[in-house]
Amino acid sequence: MTSSVTNAHRIAVIAGDGIGKEVVPEGIRVLEAAAAKFDIGLEWTEFDWSCEKFLKGGEMMPEDGLETLGGFDQIFLGAVGFPGVADHISLWGLLIPIRRAFSQYANVRPVKLFEGIDCPLKGYVPGDIDMVIVRENVEGEYSEIGGKLYAGTEQELVVQDSMFTKQGLDRIMRYAFELAEQRPARHLTSATKSNGIIHTMPYWDERFSAIEKEYPGITTDKFHIDILCAHFVGKPDYFDVVVGSNLFGDILSDLGPAVVGGIGIAPSGNINPAGDMPSMFEPVHGSAPDIAGQGIANPIAQIWSGAMMLEHLGHTEAAQAIEDAFKRVIAEGKVLTPDLGGTGTTEQLGKAIADAI
Repeated sequence: MTSSVTNAHRIAVIAGDGIGKEVVPEGIRVLEAAAAKFDIGLEWTEFDWSCEKFLKGGEMMPEDGLETLGGFDQIFLGAVGFPGVADHISLWGLLIPIRRAFSQYANVRPVKLFEGIDCPLKGYVPGDIDMVIVRENVEGEYSEIGGKLYAGTEQELVVQDSMFTKQGLDRIMRYAFELAEQRPARHLTSATKSNGIIHTMPYWDERFSAIEKEYPGITTDKFHIDILCAHFVGKPDYFDVVVGSNLFGDILSDLGPAVVGGIGIAPSGNINPAGDMPSMFEPVHGSAPDIAGQGIANPIAQIWSGAMMLEHLGHTEAAQAIEDAFKRVIAEGKVLTPDLGGTGTTEQLGKAIADAI
């Protein structure tokens, strides 16, 4: 599918597994609606890289997959993972190589409470909760360094090392500070665990304090990850931008959407801030094999991820139009998927949002 506008953005599409194959078409439908309205060219190229491909040929993507993706402007991903393929195989066979090859070191995950969605917490109304979680995306706890000794014996030993670099920490913290500068609250929270993790987390705190001096207009604080999770539930309206390591950011960006009503609306962008290589946009949710094939998956996370992609490409007005459209559809409550309390299908909700644009 290609827009008629010349000089179209070239988008690689990887629907992946499970509900990814159902929500990606709706994401494209809505993006095409926005593209038509705002005269944006989008050119889509689909790739069947998935766990199904792995089961057939022993690989999640071909050997030249990264080279192929490097020729695109952006990557639009659905979900990866399915029963029969171990999660570490699907993750390390596709997502992590893409994130690292293209230096997508900033994983950005907005969390908002919208009208029409019941907040599981008492006393919060739409607009009260509006935060962005910035996750360091290419190093930290998700490292390949380690191994197993004496496998199969009583002395079996497993070691997994975390890797934190000065360059990696400084750049993700600067990204988070600069994002906080663009938001009204101008507030940044650091997720740490320096009281229990003796080397990497004190170093995280050290680099946060160093970079903090470059941004005197930003108010800051830091919380250990355990109490920070409690605060996400107890006072989520307190937070604005939250920066965390690969593991901590991953945990918080599932907890945050749960606080505002469900992971089905949670988007993310794997961002290369330099813009010299493609970034990748995907919903936070997984492939959800328990509901795959039923046509009831919520496509909003995929659609919102698409809006983030347009914003990254410089089409701010179109991105906002998409967000405004799904906010109106949610608030009206006429077409909602079961996770939001409705009886609508994935396709019906996607069409409703495209029509609202």
